[in-house]
Amino acid sequence: MRGISKHYDAIAALTDVSFDVLPGEVHALLGENGAGKSTLMSVASGATSPDVGAIVFDGETVENLTPALAQELGIAIVHQHPALLPDLTVAENIRVSVPIQHLQRRDANVARAMRAILDDVHFLGHLEDRVSSLSVARRHLLEVAKAFAVSPRLLILDEPTAPLSLDSVELLFASVRRAAEKGTAVVYITHRLAEVRQIADRVTVLRDGRVRATAPVADISDADLLALIIGRTLEASFPPKHDGATADGKPLLAVEGFSGHGFENISLVARAGEIVGIAGIIGNGQTALLRSLAGRTAANGTIKVDGKELSRRKLLRNAAYMPADRLTEGLMRDLNVRENTAMTALDQLRVGPFVSRRREVVAVERELTELAVRAPSLEAPVSALSGGNHQKVVMSRSMLSEPSLLVADEPTQGVDVGARAEIYRILRKVAGQGVPVVVSSSDAKELEGLCDRVIVMSRGHAVATLEGDAVTEERIVHAAISATTHTADRSRQRQTRLARVARFVVGDYAPVVVLALVMLVLGAYVYQHNHRYVSNFNINSVMFACAALGFISLGQTFALLLGGIDLSVGPLAGFLVVLASFFVLDGKSPGMWALGFVLMFAAAVAVGLLNGSLIRFAKFTPVAATLVTYIGLGGLAFTLRSAPDGYIAASVTNAISTKVGPVPIAFVVFVLCAFGLEVALRKARFGLRLRAVGSDEESARRVGVPVNKTALLGYLGASILTLLGAVVLLAQLGVGDPGQGTGYTLTSITAVVLGGTSLLGGRGTFIGTLMGAGLSVQVLNATVFLGLDQKWQYIFQGLLIVAAAIIYSQVRRGAIRAPGQA
Repeated sequence: MRGISKHYDAIAALTDVSFDVLPGEVHALLGENGAGKSTLMSVASGATSPDVGAIVFDGETVENLTPALAQELGIAIVHQHPALLPDLTVAENIRVSVPIQHLQRRDANVARAMRAILDDVHFLGHLEDRVSSLSVARRHLLEVAKAFAVSPRLLILDEPTAPLSLDSVELLFASVRRAAEKGTAVVYITHRLAEVRQIADRVTVLRDGRVRATAPVADISDADLLALIIGRTLEASFPPKHDGATADGKPLLAVEGFSGHGFENISLVARAGEIVGIAGIIGNGQTALLRSLAGRTAANGTIKVDGKELSRRKLLRNAAYMPADRLTEGLMRDLNVRENTAMTALDQLRVGPFVSRRREVVAVERELTELAVRAPSLEAPVSALSGGNHQKVVMSRSMLSEPSLLVADEPTQGVDVGARAEIYRILRKVAGQGVPVVVSSSDAKELEGLCDRVIVMSRGHAVATLEGDAVTEERIVHAAISATTHTADRSRQRQTRLARVARFVVGDYAPVVVLALVMLVLGAYVYQHNHRYVSNFNINSVMFACAALGFISLGQTFALLLGGIDLSVGPLAGFLVVLASFFVLDGKSPGMWALGFVLMFAAAVAVGLLNGSLIRFAKFTPVAATLVTYIGLGGLAFTLRSAPDGYIAASVTNAISTKVGPVPIAFVVFVLCAFGLEVALRKARFGLRLRAVGSDEESARRVGVPVNKTALLGYLGASILTLLGAVVLLAQLGVGDPGQGTGYTLTSITAVVLGGTSLLGGRGTFIGTLMGAGLSVQVLNATVFLGLDQKWQYIFQGLLIVAAAIIYSQVRRGAIRAPGQA
């Protein structure tokens, strides 16, 4: 990389940076948070375009490097914040990111190949686990596994060990050494100087976006590296510990018999001025314990602060929690730095009923300055900050809220050396002010230097309590790895069965089973009251109506899977019927009929591309873009036909209405289409890309998914399927009626939501939409046979939507929280 510069508005992220890495070399890249390390590697991996400078790969200058081109060149990157798609499974994330030829080179059986690359990094999760349910450590291991799977020529590791346990770090280092021996060039970004000594051949230091030095690791001391990184001499890493001789012996924090999901019977105390550490191999209940101490999850037992027992509600209000997963749990990424920092302290910043902006700005600036947060301004989006500065914002918010208890999970994860010392100082200062501090860390050396008392956990139990001089790295590690505690006895087969059931319950197909049961119960109830419910005529009517709604709902599913919405599907269906009513008429030639259908197809394609273009290129929101076409199509329909007119040729409507027994052919085609789309959604590359964009657009872009193309095709698919629904409506209506069609927008959304597709994108099934459309039509039909007023149709549909939303969201929220403790 030669002369690379990159500016964000007036902020220089990189200035004239030149950096090279050789085949078979591990080149470490060091610097403070915000120094430009991740930005430089984003340029190297094609995720960010430099303002000026050149990228040379294997002697060839690369123009317009993109993530997809980087993959072709053999560049793989492990991002500081993993580029994973939370709504997809582990296996699907691998399939999106890793070309199949790389997997088949490992094993002809793709599933076995994926399992093998995961085993290489000691990833113990299941291939069908949803990524949103994984712990932070497992997400990083998955990201590492994806990178090694492609046998890269250039491997970029951006702080890969931050959340990993010691054994996982050793496995990673072994893999890096093997890759380097085979000629892979490795860039290794870290804040830990000991790792540089272990793994790197050369080291480069960035500060304020400029290269400060490059040298062989053997030729430069740690003191010199520290001075280059922070621009000053660091006197000491850890502040002095609390002097136990001055304590009155009365516990400030007392936790007794604390049990919850992932931990059992934990008791601990902290006296005034003390910091309590929670240690153990990652995944032994530490995160679950801290979440419950902060009131985030329910637990049994008692917590007393200064002699007063705190309920979960009081903990939620008064305890500050710094989560390990700062991006998901710690920050509101769509808000700015000021809003994120002040969020939990708004009561203290009020003047009367209103928050004082002046007091807010003064308080936020004070906290951010104390932690040396680097941000373009207080109004800058928090997502624009570096990873370490994200952590500092989370800590600043905790300090500003003036908590009665501070709980910090991996507080220095991904933080540079200078900021780490500041965090240690502030934690000690908070403890000295009479606030109990509980810290969990996977770094035993950090716990030794910071904590007065350490609780070592294994399999959810406290297996050792170390105090005073007994708090040493050696004793912490020994207690963690020599523990013999077991969880409640449960056979492996039973655990496996329970895991399968849990995966199904929180999976995409559980709503299909629920809807099928509801339809059976409703059908049986209506049949008891009216036997004509199963007559051939009614079966045909219901199925034909289901086909019309179903095709349009399948189109709506495309839009919702992308994380968008298509309000235009209803007016588009109505407009297409009106358009056909000028051509597909009795007395017109078959050629004219064919022209009518061609024009319907062309109009559908044009609307789909218009919606997609407005969203992707004109930067309209999906609601705004499709509302434009909703209104426009409605107006065009009434312009063409001010009243119902133009009766569709009887031979055409008869052909569309063809049935076998009571079953319309159109319904059969609808069902086959739904199953075909479902197979494509799970197995085809486009289906995976569609869900990837809806799950996390930025991560999808970083793993090489063509986001714009995928979105355009998705909205095009929505319009084409709406066209099929309009063809069924031709036969159902038999006339060009401009007032028909608009109602299908809301009913299609209803069907899709009932089927379990998330309004946030990334999750859903076409089979669920099929069942949702079926249930929607069945409810309307049932009210007729039960002799109920039309209002009950809407009441029942509303109740079903509310029930589905509550059930699906609660089940999926539980899936995200519970497994993540493991």
